[in-house]
Amino acid sequence: MESVKRKDERGFTLIELLVVVAIIGILAAIAIPQFSAYRAQGFNARASSDLRNLATAEEAYFAANAAYTATLTQLTGFKQSPGVTISVAPGATSFTATSTHGSGDKTFNWDSANGGLQNAP
Repeated sequence: MESVKRKDERGFTLIELLVVVAIIGILAAIAIPQFSAYRAQGFNARASSDLRNLATAEEAYFAANAAYTATLTQLTGFKQSPGVTISVAPGATSFTATSTHGSGDKTFNWDSANGGLQNAP
């Protein structure tokens, strides 16, 4: 039997495959930190939004009861997002509140006597 050599065989060389893998690795190294930053921004936005919604609910509660409350379950229409931690300190004529998300990197403060959100995103 004769050995037949085919020169028309096509495929990728090992070097070509290694170059493609290296390029994908470089792109992933650039994209992953950016993705993490975008996720943190999303969690921060959730905490900020909850704080704004809390302020609206607190003002509605104050209009009906002439007092602010620290009990979130008494606020009609307010629903706290999962992962967001909120604390409220009611006063006689104003209230302060803070919110943060466990996966975020920012804490937001609300002071109703000083104009609302103190550190907007």
